[in-house]
Amino acid sequence: MSAATQALPPAPSGQTDHSALSTQVAQAAQIEPRKAEWVEVAGYAFTQATVRPSGLPSAAPAVLRGISVSIAAGETVALIGPSGAGKTSLLNVLALAQAPTQPTSFKRSALAPYALAPSALHALRKTHFYAPQTAPLAPRQRVINAVMAGALPRWGGWKSLREWFASSHAASAYAALQAFDLGEKLYARVDTLSGGERQRVGLARALLAHRMAGGEIRAWFLDEPLSALDPVLGEQALNVLLSEARSSGVLVVASLHHVALARSHFDRIIGLKNGELAFDVPRAQLTNAMIEALYAGEPLAQSVPDSQPLDVAPALVRCA
Repeated sequence: MSAATQALPPAPSGQTDHSALSTQVAQAAQIEPRKAEWVEVAGYAFTQATVRPSGLPSAAPAVLRGISVSIAAGETVALIGPSGAGKTSLLNVLALAQAPTQPTSFKRSALAPYALAPSALHALRKTHFYAPQTAPLAPRQRVINAVMAGALPRWGGWKSLREWFASSHAASAYAALQAFDLGEKLYARVDTLSGGERQRVGLARALLAHRMAGGEIRAWFLDEPLSALDPVLGEQALNVLLSEARSSGVLVVASLHHVALARSHFDRIIGLKNGELAFDVPRAQLTNAMIEALYAGEPLAQSVPDSQPLDVAPALVRCA
């Protein structure tokens, strides 16, 4: 994707004109995330974990059953599987948004997160970024505010208000958007964007949150980050995210229905089916036979040799 080297779009009438910041944009686009001065063993481990739908009786069927898997810092992991397999539920547990039925069956950095004090659990949540499939973007806000929302967990109330009315980080927001070819939308309203543009704004928010966190964010959890993008834009967006993550050692776990992209871009593939672990292998060991078994009953593309990616028919597969 093109670097953010052009001038910022003019601010709407009544807002601060950030066009004078254009000379900062190229520099902002090349910001290398500051390495943290501490080293965290940000490992994730499940031991026979079971997860039930939140808000339902304890007798409700589990959405994940008997999951045992370990994920190390800096890995890139793709979650694949049919609709309803449990991919989103697994991401929710990783992101500390939902506790497993036995809280001690899930550990982060050898700690049981739900045994921690609330303040410690909150601090742990600040070390990752969770991007749901549909980014929570208020329709009437401007794109710059939607992107800068990625920094809110680290700002106080007054700074958040100041940034809402006159952002001092317009160049950083522009650089994050331009990484996804959306720089010209900096001051557009969210409700004027297409579905694919909104999804890329959500990814730009993740990029900015990481760049402004000073190395504190050590993991990205992405739920179907490419679902609204065409194949070309999807691959471009994935390249941006994985390049940023690998350059700074950030763990990436993403749920995908694009099996070909999972095989070509991620180092490790985890397959889920009916809430259970079907396989967990390096991408070089993933075969078409394994994929066909995973999606049994789902229409697949014509079988090809294992040297070629086998993808799931996108029009017939829904998100978990």
